[in-house]
Amino acid sequence: MKKNITYILFLFSCLSYSQVGIGTSSPQQDLHVAGTTSTIRIESLNSVNQPALNDGVKLAPVYAKPNGDLTLNPPGFTTGGGAGTNEPLNFLISIPNFIPNGPYGDGTVVANPVGVTNATQQIVSVPFNSPQNSLIEVRYAMTIDLSDQFLPAPAASTFNDISARTVRCYFYIDLNNDGLDPVELSKVYGLHGEAYTSFSQGSVGYAFIHGVGYGNIPAGTHSLVFFGETSDGNNRDTYVGFGGSSDYLKIRIYN
Repeated sequence: MKKNITYILFLFSCLSYSQVGIGTSSPQQDLHVAGTTSTIRIESLNSVNQPALNDGVKLAPVYAKPNGDLTLNPPGFTTGGGAGTNEPLNFLISIPNFIPNGPYGDGTVVANPVGVTNATQQIVSVPFNSPQNSLIEVRYAMTIDLSDQFLPAPAASTFNDISARTVRCYFYIDLNNDGLDPVELSKVYGLHGEAYTSFSQGSVGYAFIHGVGYGNIPAGTHSLVFFGETSDGNNRDTYVGFGGSSDYLKIRIYN
C-alpha cells in the first residue's frame, strides 16, 4: 500500500508541473529554451523535406495554423493554384550597374545627329524569374552623359548653343523572354523625361534619370527591356549615353 501512495504522489507532481526547460532548470514558460545562442530545429521544415518552399539559401517564412502547428504552407494557400491561392510573395531583386559602362564610361549611346530630330534605341534587356503569377514594382535610376560631339569618346564637349534637348527613358515587359510582340510594345512602363538647355555654358559630368513602373506577369522567365529616346532641333547634334557611370535596378515581386 505504501508503494501505491508513492506512485500516485509522483504522478500528480508530473501532471501539475507542465513547464519544460531546455538548458535551464527553472523554465519561465511552458517551453523555455535558454541560452544566448539557442535555436530550434524542426526537420520537417528543412530544405530536404520542403524543397518547394525552402531552397536552403533564403530564409523561409514559417506560418502558424489555427491550432498552433508551424508550417511553411500558410492555411488556405497551395502551390500553383492560381490567383488568390498561391503562396504569398514579397521579395526583391536588386541589380546594381545593370547597364554596361562602355569603353569610355558613356554606357549605351543614343545618337541624334544633324538632320535627325528624334532617335530611339534599346539600352539593355534584363531577364528575371517569377515563381508564380505576380505583380512587379520596378524602380530604376541611371546616369546620362550629354554631348554635342560623337559618343562614345574619351572626351567630348558640352552644349553651347541656344537650344533645348529632351531625354526620356522607359521599359517594356517581355513576357516569357521571347522577344517583344506588338501587344507588349503597346504598353510603356516607367516613363520619365528630362529637359536640357544651355547658352554658351555647361559643365562636364553626369546627370541622372529615374523612373518607376508596375505590371502583372505570369509565372516564368521574363525580361525588362529598357529604351532611351532623345529629341532636339533639326540642325543640332545630340548624343546621350545612358548608364555610363552609376545605375541600379530594383524589381519587387509580390502578390
